[in-house]
Amino acid sequence: MFMESKSLKIVYITPALYMAGGVERVLTLKANYFVDHFGYDITIILTDGKDKPLFYPLSDKIEIINLDINYEELWHCSFLRKVLLYLHKQRIFKRQLSDKLMQIKPDITVSLLRREINFINSLKDGSKKIGELHVNKANYRNFEANETNFLKRMFQKIWMRSLVGHLKSLDKFVVLTCEDRAAWSEVENVMVIPDPLSFNPHTVSPLLSKRVIAVGRYCYQKGFDLLLNAWARVEENIQDWELVVYGTGDRKPYEELSLKLKLKNCSLRGSTKDIEKEYLNSSLFVFSSRFEGFGMVLVEAMACGLPVVSSNCPCGPKDIIDDGIDGLLFENGNPKELAEKLMDVMSNSFHRKSLAQKGVKKARHYEIQIIAEKWKDLFEELVSQPKAKIK
Repeated sequence: MFMESKSLKIVYITPALYMAGGVERVLTLKANYFVDHFGYDITIILTDGKDKPLFYPLSDKIEIINLDINYEELWHCSFLRKVLLYLHKQRIFKRQLSDKLMQIKPDITVSLLRREINFINSLKDGSKKIGELHVNKANYRNFEANETNFLKRMFQKIWMRSLVGHLKSLDKFVVLTCEDRAAWSEVENVMVIPDPLSFNPHTVSPLLSKRVIAVGRYCYQKGFDLLLNAWARVEENIQDWELVVYGTGDRKPYEELSLKLKLKNCSLRGSTKDIEKEYLNSSLFVFSSRFEGFGMVLVEAMACGLPVVSSNCPCGPKDIIDDGIDGLLFENGNPKELAEKLMDVMSNSFHRKSLAQKGVKKARHYEIQIIAEKWKDLFEELVSQPKAKIK
């Protein structure tokens, strides 16, 4: 049983909540838990997506304020207009956010480290300021491998130097993994709180179906091209298992690759509203990402009793998996080793069951009540410190 919490007033700042993203899911999950179990007064301030319905259910105890800055307008502008419009919108955002925080007078303001990080520390509303990062350092505001050039790399370096200065001024900077905490060596006020498990399954997979499952967006980051190449090697040796991929985004390049590789037992599907059911109907989970902020789908699969084979990518899998005990790690970007690890688990039922049983125990470390306690401890530690003067 948890100790009674102090009644705190907390403001979160994030762009929007109408998308089916991981950040949106985690924020709504935590906010709902905080108001229902800790009695916190939660306000979420948005800049975009006005009048669009929330994708994930949010407690009616939580207030939503949409400033309607509409940064999404920048997506359709020429470079010069984009720069000028961005600066204009930043001035409006800073003024309106400052006004709202002065009205609300929160104990804690949590930035999801988007555009407000450039000025959040200068707002004198008296609240403690926390930055919460859901992407690893190396890939935060980074460019895809095929989109880089000299000017973009120079911009990235200048932007990162500025960002580090802002992070140092926060009362606390929270990252998701120990691996990423080590990467932010220039920032002293950093701590680790992982994402919480989004659901608690009532049962686990019986591991009877010969089905491998993968979940994620169809994009370079998720490494599904590596997975398909690995699966081609698998099909040369094992023909009675199938690979099923669920995800959002453009499947066409991967469907074309599947045809090129002449894959017979591979199905590339869209998103599903009941991913828990799909985990439970599978017997092995594969995670092929080139990089991650954390990798919550790994924990979800483990909670559902699936053995997992994961890329040893930055950042997340090394924090979650003890290699060879509650999951298997393969060299990042190595489809040959991925195929070998998959076949190792697919061909050994005892190994599957052993990994799965230990994985279920590991997943319990990420249950919402455990992660929420870490946040409560941080919030109460910060508010016990002297409050900054309101100017």
